[in-house]
Amino acid sequence: MIKYLGSKRLLLPRIVEAVSALEPRGPVLDLFSGTARVARALKEAGFAVIANDHNEYAWRLAHGLVVADRERWQDPAAALIAELNDAAAAGSPAGGWFTETYGRSARYFQPVNAARIEAARRHLAALPLDPELASVALSALLTAADRVDSTTGVQMAYLKEWAPRSERDFRLETPDLLPRARGGGAEAWRLDALEAARLFAGDVAYLDPPYNQHSYLGNYHVWETLALGDEPEVFGVACKRVDVRTRRSPFNSRRATHAALGAVLEALDGVAIVLSFNDEGFITREAVEALLARHGEVRVEAIPFRRYVGARIGVHNPRGERVGTVGHLENREFLFTVRPARRRAPQPSASAR
Repeated sequence: MIKYLGSKRLLLPRIVEAVSALEPRGPVLDLFSGTARVARALKEAGFAVIANDHNEYAWRLAHGLVVADRERWQDPAAALIAELNDAAAAGSPAGGWFTETYGRSARYFQPVNAARIEAARRHLAALPLDPELASVALSALLTAADRVDSTTGVQMAYLKEWAPRSERDFRLETPDLLPRARGGGAEAWRLDALEAARLFAGDVAYLDPPYNQHSYLGNYHVWETLALGDEPEVFGVACKRVDVRTRRSPFNSRRATHAALGAVLEALDGVAIVLSFNDEGFITREAVEALLARHGEVRVEAIPFRRYVGARIGVHNPRGERVGTVGHLENREFLFTVRPARRRAPQPSASAR
């Protein structure tokens, strides 16, 4: 899995335990799936999962690492990954647009690795593949690129000096796919959270919304470009995609986030909910609890949690130069559980309608 701001890797056992305690009678909806860590853990626990996120890279990760079942795709994926590694090694060392943009203009990768990443991505784009297999390969590509990047963990900036991991050779590894869950097959969608909440209102939903002004698209714009396979216009020292300026989420706005969360919860009325949030967010614990209390009995657990890797490294500007010190290295993660007085009957997924 890639390095990710707000990753719930250490909280997975508690999240799965909280979802299990709500005894889902149908698919579990992961409304802000991100790197698909939670959706994958839920599938591994046996639940049918519907993963959703509005970013392309997140949809590809969920499609490739959650929807794709081991029984069908493990062996074809291994053969495809070997082919992509051959293509990466045989590609032009000079590279093209991606190498120039993210290996030279903005130094996210050593140029040799940027060229290999680009060659593998171009080869993948030229193959007539089943969408699930293509997503497995893209998940492997994103993960391999993450292992050789030169950042603090987010792509708002790159380091002034090359990170030691950037010296490694780029190489894809075959993902360890999960077998089909006993609860049924998984789905992945790329929708606005409110649209997904309305469309997939089922029995249990897990929510992990953005909590401050930093958009995930802005933090992981290179992954979005690799997932889309495009060559967008970019801006600034960090060479961000121009649509970072226009593809905004209300959850990244101090003014809008309270209403946005309230609207999503209204759409999920009658659905059991597990929601994670932390004390660095725009909304206080008390405000989140008040919103949730409209929909059922609320329980909350406060969990000490180490801040993301970038915070531990320090504060840097877009050129990767240290410009400040971090105030604290730990926050509290709140895990809210809501049992509604009236449970809505599980609905069929959109693909079955």
